Amino acid sequence: MRLLAKWILVALAFLSLPSIIDGIVIASFTTALIIAFFWGLASITIRPVLNLVLLPVNVLTLGLFSFVINALLFWGIGSFIKGVEVSGFVPALLGSLIISVAGFVADKLLSKD
Repeated sequence: MRLLAKWILVALAFLSLPSIIDGIVIASFTTALIIAFFWGLASITIRPVLNLVLLPVNVLTLGLFSFVINALLFWGIGSFIKGVEVSGFVPALLGSLIISVAGFVADKLLSKD
């Protein structure tokens, strides 16, 4: 149940991105659900591999390169989902920051503590 609630909360965050950031277009709530699904899938499969491969760069930048990895994932996911447009790296970076914060807040709201 928590997973479904977090999925919907992150999808709502994706749906709010176009009103916050110029350069991001998300066509509908269904599209937001699809991109939220793929965002979660990439977070548990692709991101750890990229973090491991790019660990030296991440260490040199004191962890700030993780933001670049998140932005590239968001930009990449947005490029193959119909109804999602991310017009450049800066909107992808800002969008991934907002989605990461939304996921963190959703985790805290839905935690059993």
